[in-house]
Amino acid sequence: MDAVEAAFRAQPRVAYLPSRHRGREEYDGPLEIGHGQTNSQPRTVAAMLRLLDVRPGQRVLDVGSGSGWTTALLAELTGPTGSVLGLELEPDLADFGAANLAAADRPWARIELADPAVLGRPDEAPYDRILVSAEPETLPMELVEQLAADGRMVIPVRGTLLVIAPDETGERSVTEHGSYRFVPLRSRMSDRGR
Repeated sequence: MDAVEAAFRAQPRVAYLPSRHRGREEYDGPLEIGHGQTNSQPRTVAAMLRLLDVRPGQRVLDVGSGSGWTTALLAELTGPTGSVLGLELEPDLADFGAANLAAADRPWARIELADPAVLGRPDEAPYDRILVSAEPETLPMELVEQLAADGRMVIPVRGTLLVIAPDETGERSVTEHGSYRFVPLRSRMSDRGR
């Protein structure tokens, strides 16, 4: 059993679903959790976590933490010597995710309300790993800049899953890993102009 499979067993999806979906935890598709957000398809989450390649002791940023499931899975992968910060823009979902995570008893992980004017949490950077579970139109350089020099980010951009990581020369590169659909990455700042 690999580390991602072990994390899935330790943090079953059912604990991170609204009560109305708790009978559908085995469904391999996204499930709505409110505010236009979803608990992502398990197969997609597993693929993203394998690409992210989280190691024990690392510092991880989880952008778009939603129900808290990905934050809890990341906490399993870092172990207690690491730290995970989940950020969620929707206040109700931030509370829901934080409550779910608290029940998982992983004190090295936390979920906080995202600042709508700031992408990520630059004042706590650098991060060894960044997972983004929402889709921007372009690669957000403000998140790339929050990576450690040898850091790695997995993010869906315009329908394509990207990995940003150092190549064999140590230079940061971008590789593509298939087509996926996610809810849009947005901020209240961008909503104000609509």
